[in-house]
Amino acid sequence: MNPRPKKLRLLRWLPRRLVLTSAPADDRVLYLTFDDGPHPEFTPRVLDLLAAHDGHASFFLLGQAAENQPRIVERIVSEGHLIGNHSYNHPHFTRLAWAEQRAQIERTDRVLEAFDQRTQHRFRPPSGHFTMALLANFALRRRNIAYWSYDSMDYQRKPAKSLVNLMREDPPRSGDVVLMHDDNAATVGMLEQMLPEWRAQGFTIRRLPEETPA
Repeated sequence: MNPRPKKLRLLRWLPRRLVLTSAPADDRVLYLTFDDGPHPEFTPRVLDLLAAHDGHASFFLLGQAAENQPRIVERIVSEGHLIGNHSYNHPHFTRLAWAEQRAQIERTDRVLEAFDQRTQHRFRPPSGHFTMALLANFALRRRNIAYWSYDSMDYQRKPAKSLVNLMREDPPRSGDVVLMHDDNAATVGMLEQMLPEWRAQGFTIRRLPEETPA
């Protein structure tokens, strides 16, 4: 398993204002990001762990799930985390016409606005798949695709021990945007072990900066 596949290395050549794969690393900092939530069981556990270790993160939410779990979204915002747009119901974007992709993004922005009063949110495409139409439109509108530089591979549903071993063998570096998911027990188990280790190593766990509307 490679947490830094070739695709991520290629994306680094795109302007950061268009595709964000890493973030400022002026000091020892990791940017944890969580996709596919909010989940009624696992998101609160992730929030508990972040609070226990003085960490803040970015949660790329599904609009439909946010509508179903409003109290969890309220907690995410109230505790100082960033909420981002991960589409309304996680379709495969490369199979959608641009009008359908745009509808997914705009519908979710409207859902999230009710929680943080922001009209525009950082967008992460489902499964990391995006089309040239989306890329071109975002460039014209000066919007940003929030990608990542380090893949925890927790979506493979491997045991927490395997995920921890991967991170210890090839650890994230300062400035890395770490891809995770707050919808499974393995991620929670991994965080239980890695958050105290990262803090002991001097890392700050920080949320991504907000995207500024054009």
